[in-house]
Amino acid sequence: MNSHCFVHSTAEIDAGAKIGAGTKVWHWTHVCQNATIGRDCVLGQNVYIGPNVVVGDRCKIQNNVSVYAGVHLDTEVFCGPSVVFTNVLNPRGGIEKKDSFLATKVNRGATLGANSTIVCGHTLDRFAFVAAGAVVTADVPAYALVAGVPARRIGWVSEYGERLEFTGDVEGEAICPATGQVYELGNDRVWKRK
Repeated sequence: MNSHCFVHSTAEIDAGAKIGAGTKVWHWTHVCQNATIGRDCVLGQNVYIGPNVVVGDRCKIQNNVSVYAGVHLDTEVFCGPSVVFTNVLNPRGGIEKKDSFLATKVNRGATLGANSTIVCGHTLDRFAFVAAGAVVTADVPAYALVAGVPARRIGWVSEYGERLEFTGDVEGEAICPATGQVYELGNDRVWKRK
C-alpha cells in the first residue's frame, strides 16, 4: 500500500493490494488481495474491490458498489452509488460457477449512473454514459448515452458529459456546449474531431 494515500480506519486492505498515491479509501471499504487501485481515486463508503481487480487512475466509485473479479475499470471511470456489476450470466445458489465468470471492461471516462446494473461480458467504450437505473445487456459504444431496461441508446454525449445535438440523424457534427469541442457522427458512431 502506498504511504501517500488515505485509508479510513474502518477500511480493510488485504495483503498484496496496491493503492496509488492520492487515492482515498473511505469507511467500511474492503480492497481484496492483489487488487490494484490507481492514483487519485476515491472509493466511497462500503465499496468492495474483489481479488485481482484493476481500477485505473482518477476513478470515482461511490457508496455501496462491489467490483468483482473480471471487471476492469480504465482511467477516469465514474460509478454512481449502488452500481451493480454481475459476473455470471445464469447464477444459481446451489451451483458453483466461478469458472463461468465473464469479463466486463469499462473504458476511459465512462459514467455509470446510480443504481445501474452492468450485466457481465460486455464493454462500455470511452466516455459512454449509462443513465441512473439502466440495465446494460449489450456493448455500449463510445460517447453513447443509454437508458432504460434493457438499456438502449437515446443520444450521444461529449467527453465533458454534455448532451450532443447533431446536425443530422445519421451523420453530421455537434459542438459540446461546455467546451466548444466538435464531434462527428457517422456509421452509427461518434468521434471527437482532432
